[in-house]
Amino acid sequence: MGSVGPVSVVVVNWNGEAYLDRCLSAVAAMRGDVSEVLVVDNASTDGTLAMLARSHPEARVVSLPSNEGPAAARNAGMRAARNRWVLALDNDAIVPEDLLEKLASAAAEDERTVVVQPRSVFESDRGRVHYDGGSFHYVGLIALRNFYVPLAEAKGQGTIEVDCFVAVAALVDRDRVLEAGGYDGAYFILYEDLDLSYRLRALGHRILSVEDAVVLHLGGTPGISYRKGPKYPPSRVFYHSRNRWLFLAKDYRWRTLFVALPGLFAYEVAWFALAVSSGGTFAWLRGKLAFARLLPSLARERRAFQKRRRTRDRELLVAGPLTVTPSVGAGGFRRAFLRGLDLALRGWWTLARGLAA
Repeated sequence: MGSVGPVSVVVVNWNGEAYLDRCLSAVAAMRGDVSEVLVVDNASTDGTLAMLARSHPEARVVSLPSNEGPAAARNAGMRAARNRWVLALDNDAIVPEDLLEKLASAAAEDERTVVVQPRSVFESDRGRVHYDGGSFHYVGLIALRNFYVPLAEAKGQGTIEVDCFVAVAALVDRDRVLEAGGYDGAYFILYEDLDLSYRLRALGHRILSVEDAVVLHLGGTPGISYRKGPKYPPSRVFYHSRNRWLFLAKDYRWRTLFVALPGLFAYEVAWFALAVSSGGTFAWLRGKLAFARLLPSLARERRAFQKRRRTRDRELLVAGPLTVTPSVGAGGFRRAFLRGLDLALRGWWTLARGLAA
């Protein structure tokens, strides 16, 4: 079994008192060469810090002065870590005892590997996959693998290569991730792992998923995470509206954006309709205005990334599947509409992909 040497565990937290004790207790029981545990706290206002002092004095706390979101906190944790390899966890991830052994063994097999992720399943429904990585949908989404699929029916065995990881839990090569720019703090939350994955893959790095390494995923971020219900949270509408275009404008070549425009427009219309039906019209508009305000700084980051990339957009981008949370697609009309949209997006990219940069 290969090894990557000692590992730092970095847990990102904001007002996670309800989750964090279970997360850190599972980390303490995990096998493998863990030399330190860090908790990066995003200026929590609940009882997190008191709980850590009382129940987990072994954890080194990195306290941030304000809540800049998980993207900035993950970067701070990587910089504070003493080891090159970092097991990065959200505070609502519960790891099994053998997780680190499996991820580290996969990471050691190929020096091009910079991220290794496990599958995550719902803690409330342990027989169903939540996240399992995915591919880059050309309209600016993750085409998620095995999304909401029963675990017994999930496709993939052993260690496989994926294009995009989901940052619930991941073993990362801190040095190369930071050298690639790390997480972009401008996203705050939502799309930050898609953006990082795209940059890593465009630079020629590998991302792996270990299919028999499974973490439990608890409730998510209050006010942001969405699993069921008739309406999207307004905050999620805002970040989706802003961050999708932040990703597209920074990471795609101009020619790719031009070629993809019909698909981008079709998806935007569909997303706007969902926002309106969820009472998120103003959140959608605020997202677009916030994106416009980021354009000056975005231009500099875009130039720096595009100069370094080694892999073309058309080698990374796919046309499907269009994956949505099941409750979003509930109802006969919505299912039919989303199926038609998926087919239209696939059809356009089949015609246009060869023209992309």
